[in-house]
Amino acid sequence: MGVATQSSGTIAPGLSIAGVDVGGLTREQALAALGDRVADAPQVTVSAGKNTWTVSATKLGWRADAETSVQAALKITAERGVLERLQGMVGAAPQQDIPLTAAVDAAQARAALNTLTAGLNTAPRNASVYFDKASKRYAVKPGVTGVKVNVSGAVTAYVANPALTALSVTVAEQAPQYTTEALNALVKQGNALARPFTVKLGTTGRTGTLTALQVADLYWVRETGIVPDEKTLKAAFGRLTTFIDQPAQNARYALKGTQLVKVPEKAGVVTDRAAAYALFRKSVLDAAQKSAVFPSRADKPTLTVANLPAASELQLISVGKSTYYGSSAARRTNVMNAAAKINGVVVPAGQDFSFLNALGGISEQNGFVGGLIISGGRTVDGLGGGVCQVSTTAFRALYQAGLPVVERHQHSYRVGYYEPQVGFEAAVYDPGLDLKLKNDTGAPILIKTVNNDAASTLTVEVWGIKPKRTVTVSPAVITARVAHPGPRYIVNPGLRPGTVRQVDWAADGYSLYITRTIRDAAGTRSDRVSTVYKPWQAVYETGPRS
Repeated sequence: MGVATQSSGTIAPGLSIAGVDVGGLTREQALAALGDRVADAPQVTVSAGKNTWTVSATKLGWRADAETSVQAALKITAERGVLERLQGMVGAAPQQDIPLTAAVDAAQARAALNTLTAGLNTAPRNASVYFDKASKRYAVKPGVTGVKVNVSGAVTAYVANPALTALSVTVAEQAPQYTTEALNALVKQGNALARPFTVKLGTTGRTGTLTALQVADLYWVRETGIVPDEKTLKAAFGRLTTFIDQPAQNARYALKGTQLVKVPEKAGVVTDRAAAYALFRKSVLDAAQKSAVFPSRADKPTLTVANLPAASELQLISVGKSTYYGSSAARRTNVMNAAAKINGVVVPAGQDFSFLNALGGISEQNGFVGGLIISGGRTVDGLGGGVCQVSTTAFRALYQAGLPVVERHQHSYRVGYYEPQVGFEAAVYDPGLDLKLKNDTGAPILIKTVNNDAASTLTVEVWGIKPKRTVTVSPAVITARVAHPGPRYIVNPGLRPGTVRQVDWAADGYSLYITRTIRDAAGTRSDRVSTVYKPWQAVYETGPRS
């Protein structure tokens, strides 16, 4: 009995670890016996969606812990009673298999699974809105759903149970921030807004209409919603009110036979702009609204017939002249029309002469036709070419009269039509570039034009109560000159091969100024009009090479 109760330092008979018999072995012998089994790591099948991989557990951070298993066997041995020990001595020991203890390194498992499934991750692509030029409607470019792999669940499960031989990695769809469905709803709203929209001026019966495409230009359909374009909204409102308003007409002069007679003023009706704009903005951006009635207000003339000097009292104050030899038929039409529009305009004392207001705008509806204009650094076909012949001539007359300059713009380059008075010119463009001078004569002034198409001459006269002053305008003083660059050639597929056509002409650049001296009871004062002309290159269009 004494022998059966003593520990021999060996593992009790009948014990095995992972199927390896370690009974009767010392700790060291048991570890050696388990050596091969430790090296034989299990294979683990990893699945992610429709994809599967089979890899060694060691790649996933799995490692066997033989020492812990041997210590467990030794602990069982120590805990066996005398009867079990006796049974072991006679070959009847109870059989018990101890599992081989294993552990998983979570960080290594996560890194391995991320590497394994990296190719499955795809970023979602947002849907986007665009304007289809063919259909003239907003449309949606579809988005793409992404894929996001999440290995956290598989790592947690494997760390908790290293004996697992199958791991499932979560694969989830990742929706884009802006989905096709959401943007389709926005596009539907945006396209519903693109409808004809009519405005009326109070009870006058005057109406103006924006086309569906013009309305579509008033807002953006963006991923975040319908975004009003404040700039184009205000511009459209301005065009509509200009069209429907009936501004007051000041008293003026008109020819009756060969005599100037007074024409009485006439009250008008115009849009109450502050209230009307808020209404316009709200209603045009509401698809359920197809029209709006603008509130109106009376517009009173600023010059009455009672304040007009008698025609017999009018004196010629100043004259401006220019020639337009070589002008095209279209340019001549615009010169004639613009000259007629400003003929007879009366500017009240203390108020500004606005060339564009006197003209009534440069549009086909106002009688203007296509002609060469300067735009975007080129001489190109555009509406109203030749109007600047009239603005230049009017500027010469009004400047010679001594009127203060409020707004004046120059042409980009030296234009032959305005020679030989180089720099003594004024460019206008509708909208944006106006010619304005203030009537400081103390009395109304009359603008009179004389256009001789046969002689290609234009005269603008300023009539009124002649102020007691003398005005002298000096010739231009050129301070710098820059030679024009070499010609530029542009291929025009519409021309026949070998054809060359000049579309722009070379001009040197200049810096210059004109001085005006005014002498009156207050003394002598001077001012300047400065001009900087860009050097201009000749441009030729050529047919494609054959």
